[in-house]
Amino acid sequence: MKTMQKGFTLIELMIVIAIIGILAAIALPAYQDYTKRSRVSEGLSLAGGAKSALTEYYASNNKWPANNAEAGIADNITGNAVSGVTVSRDGDTAAGKGKITVTFNDKVKSGDTLIMEGVGNDAGSVKWTCTGGTLVTKYRPSECRGTTNPATSG
Repeated sequence: MKTMQKGFTLIELMIVIAIIGILAAIALPAYQDYTKRSRVSEGLSLAGGAKSALTEYYASNNKWPANNAEAGIADNITGNAVSGVTVSRDGDTAAGKGKITVTFNDKVKSGDTLIMEGVGNDAGSVKWTCTGGTLVTKYRPSECRGTTNPATSG
């Protein structure tokens, strides 16, 4: 009389482990990309305060502030994945652009930047665009993917 087999054979367990390994190999990079993109969104949130301050400054002075202090915001704006948010200007007149640069730390990629540029009009309103900076395109928010630097599109 034969006894009934109970449990799994070694080959069945090896197949299950192989399937789990394949699924993990697919899921892990996708999860890492997701976490980096969520950290980049922190930078956009921090830039939002600077954007409001710059828009108000431009509406009052018809020119862009040269730095964070002139814009009336903190010099050391940092976050979990952000090493700094800085304000600058291109040109001293109303025809110039206001610029917000978000610099990331090693939780995204140390030194990579996301740049937002504001262009004002005579009425004092400002149109903001995100030019991407040096941050790899796949980590940029959707509104920052319009301008692609071929060197950083990988």
